[in-house]
Amino acid sequence: MTDPTELKAQIKRMLVEDLMLQITADEIGDAQPLFGPGGIGLDSVDALQLVVALEKHFGLKIADPEVARGVLQNVNSIASAVQTGSQAKASQ
Repeated sequence: MTDPTELKAQIKRMLVEDLMLQITADEIGDAQPLFGPGGIGLDSVDALQLVVALEKHFGLKIADPEVARGVLQNVNSIASAVQTGSQAKASQ
């Protein structure tokens, strides 16, 4: 899972499918905020579902709310966390 473009595409598909979004994966920009103004319209319930989906699909565990706030900003930040998490597991 080292190809960043494919990883971002997988994350976008996961967002659309697991959160049942009314947009397509192609409509989500890599740097587009997931929450707040200019975002894709996620709320706090979606954030919880997203944390569960990231663990299920990518093995990424996010227990700390402060860490979650940083990771769940956009597709780029999620992809970075998934890659870092994968590298951390690989080095163990």
